[in-house]
Amino acid sequence: QVQLVESGGGLVQAGGSLRLSCAASGRTIGTSTMGWFRQAPGKEREFVAGISRNGGWRMYVDSAKGRFTISRDNARNTVSLRMNDLKPEDTAVYYCAADSRLYSRSYNPSDYDSWGQGTQVTVSS
Repeated sequence: QVQLVESGGGLVQAGGSLRLSCAASGRTIGTSTMGWFRQAPGKEREFVAGISRNGGWRMYVDSAKGRFTISRDNARNTVSLRMNDLKPEDTAVYYCAADSRLYSRSYNPSDYDSWGQGTQVTVSS
């Protein structure tokens, strides 16, 4: 398995921006579909954004479309999530995850086999 470490979370006012980063080690993530998920207190873990190994497929949860951008740098073994126009309902712990299955396009957390420890994002109103 690959080890994933998220960073970049924090406290921001509504309308603000954050950039989350995920650094991978142990093996390359270049052949993995990568995803960002989030989990708010009392709620299930939710798919936020995903990107295929070459970046040709990108998908977002409806609430993130137009505000969030997922990107990856396979040479640096990193994945990022740029979040603009943040809203209080975006408050959650955000997790980076890797799906090592070839050509995966999954939104299902159960399909992702490596996870980071999460980074807290809090958006105040």
